[in-house]
Amino acid sequence: MKTELQRLISKKGIASRKEASAMILEGKVKVNGQICLEPTKGFDPRVVIEIANSKIEEVKKYYLALHKPRGQVVTRLDELGRSTIYENLKNWEGPLLQAVGRLDLASEGLLLLTNDHLWADKLMNPKTHVKKIYHVQVSPIPTLESLNKLSSGILLEGKKTLPGHFELLRTGEKNAWISVELSEGRNRQIRKMLESQSIEVLRLIRVQIGKLKLEDLAKGQWREINHFDV
Repeated sequence: MKTELQRLISKKGIASRKEASAMILEGKVKVNGQICLEPTKGFDPRVVIEIANSKIEEVKKYYLALHKPRGQVVTRLDELGRSTIYENLKNWEGPLLQAVGRLDLASEGLLLLTNDHLWADKLMNPKTHVKKIYHVQVSPIPTLESLNKLSSGILLEGKKTLPGHFELLRTGEKNAWISVELSEGRNRQIRKMLESQSIEVLRLIRVQIGKLKLEDLAKGQWREINHFDV
């Protein structure tokens, strides 16, 4: 199976696809000794790739757990100039890492990064059903009936959500914290599901992915993990 040249370079942990595409268009990339100017041209993954006359070698695989702060975007370069998660990795000395999935601007908590694209693809595959647990502050205090309904699955944008688990953790005078466990990851899924029950999300923290827990990892801090920790 052939793979786009820009993706082959990205999978080696050398650059993002966008950066790889720019290098290709600038004539800096050779495939089997020949300059290629087509970022999307497909090649066998076993080809020899050179960038600026230096052969790309297989890069060691790395896995990080990051506590993403609220107000950061999960991208390397943001066109609007917003703060990105990569500002937390200034002391990272390894290869370029990509986020596994996303947390939106207003969300925080556990985020995985890696240069192991096969591992990332496996975690993101809907058929894998890797569980993710979130602690969510909501208003008003949800009823048991609404939580049970959300747990069973609801019709969202024409497709029913998979069964999950919505549980009340604690309540205050006007709001509450709930625990949400999902095994799928649609765009802004929790916010949209709660909105369907007229429940507003005040704060959303991802605390667990698979077996891996956020625990006492401070905001903006990261630690290296093993791929089997998840």
